[in-house]
Amino acid sequence: MTDTSAHPDALDAAALLRWYVAMGVDLAVGETPLDRTAPPAPAPMPAPAPAAAPPRVAAPPSVVAAPVADTFAGAVDLDDLRARLEAFEGCALRRMATRTVFGNGPADARLMVIGEAPGADEDRSGTPFVGRAGQLLDKMLASIGWPRETVFVTNVVPWRPPGNRNPTAEEVTLCKPFVLRAVELIAPRALLLLGGSAAGAILDRHDGITRLRGRWQSLATPSGEIPVMPTFHPAFLLRNPPSKALAWRDLLALKARLGAPPR
Repeated sequence: MTDTSAHPDALDAAALLRWYVAMGVDLAVGETPLDRTAPPAPAPMPAPAPAAAPPRVAAPPSVVAAPVADTFAGAVDLDDLRARLEAFEGCALRRMATRTVFGNGPADARLMVIGEAPGADEDRSGTPFVGRAGQLLDKMLASIGWPRETVFVTNVVPWRPPGNRNPTAEEVTLCKPFVLRAVELIAPRALLLLGGSAAGAILDRHDGITRLRGRWQSLATPSGEIPVMPTFHPAFLLRNPPSKALAWRDLLALKARLGAPPR
């Protein structure tokens, strides 16, 4: 047996091993001891975040619309306006649509109806309001004695947005000069605006169609003020039949203002 009295380190090591055995330790997990009484090391500083890209700022509507307005302002009649619209490349919607939906009706109509944008049926036919919403519009007009053939019908945006979504504010701004020139050329005695997008675009109001409908507004044109009646879009009425009663009131107010159509 080796005498460990001359080797105190060996004695301490032997005692430590016996203590490990008594405590059930059978595996060493590291060679460097861990001092659990020491304060924790400071956390590393996070890396600085990359600088954010500057936000995109859209050009003001007046800047976007000015050259577009010049495109349509010189149209001398509806045929000229249609040709200019067919040649217009400033709105990306026309590259995704099948047809340009210009409008139809008498060039001297006393009543002009303006909706928001074409749907799938209108995109296929090139005529505004020919689907279910158009059939309801025909009934609405006939109910106050103004059959469809006496009315000029169009939309603020003449191309169908993908998926029948609502047109964006930029798309409305780009197309608005077209429909305003159509109003000037036709010079109707009254406008019927269908839906919030049409009312907001023509009246430069953002109150929402629920607040605007049923209240006479006016649109200033070079030839004078035109009375404007906003109401619900027929597509909305198809989804919300109880609102037809409110739309009927709006139509009666329109009838009282216009009287009977010319024969």
